Amino acid sequence: MANVHSNISFALVNIPVIMKPIIRNNDTSFNQLHDKCHHRIKYVKYCPYCKKDVKEKDVIKGYEYEKDNYLIFEKTELNKLKLINDKEIDVVAFVALNEIDPYYFEKSYFLETENKSKAYNLFCEALKKTKKVALAKTIIGSKFYYCILRFIKSGIIMTTLYFEEEVYLPSKDLNAKANETELNLAIKLIESLSGKFEPEKYKDEYQEKIKEAINDKLEGKEIKGKKKSPKKQVSDLMEALEKSLRKK
Repeated sequence: MANVHSNISFALVNIPVIMKPIIRNNDTSFNQLHDKCHHRIKYVKYCPYCKKDVKEKDVIKGYEYEKDNYLIFEKTELNKLKLINDKEIDVVAFVALNEIDPYYFEKSYFLETENKSKAYNLFCEALKKTKKVALAKTIIGSKFYYCILRFIKSGIIMTTLYFEEEVYLPSKDLNAKANETELNLAIKLIESLSGKFEPEKYKDEYQEKIKEAINDKLEGKEIKGKKKSPKKQVSDLMEALEKSLRKK
């Protein structure tokens, strides 16, 4: 996604911003090739009813309301359903961040100020002082979102949220009970493994192997996989906890 010019609407205050994605995909990209000639495969839209290829201009959208029956929506009809003010990030409330469970978080963007905006700086300072996040609504592309705006040292991060109907969690309570001795050992094990979250330490091991393999193949070397030695399983929970603590 390219940078998008937008606008935070906070009551009667308007704050111009540039929305920049902060996440980039680090996966190594592979193309699909024909095994026979090693040339790239093309995907063609094909109609099995007419038995012919279909051009992009001849593709329309339909909603299947029952098996093989569709409601046809013209582009002009779908355009009428688009929401207005799609360039705005409209603040609707201010809430505590800990009220929002992280499983609602989808994608994050950095909202950069335009021309050292005084209103932007004021908004940042207000979020910092109140220790609140702004709950807002906006449109990205053609999709409607609710999102939160939160202050970090370098500015404002906007994180889009999943809707409640998009999140599935079992409704039944766990009602977990544990043996006191086993629980104390588990707590000791957790304490022995406790530390700080330092994201720079955690590397994508699979992608590092892929890049290493690409270099090896370019140099004509054989790719050799490493076998992982299986962990010895301990079936008795108490014994497993005690051995884990001794090993730590």
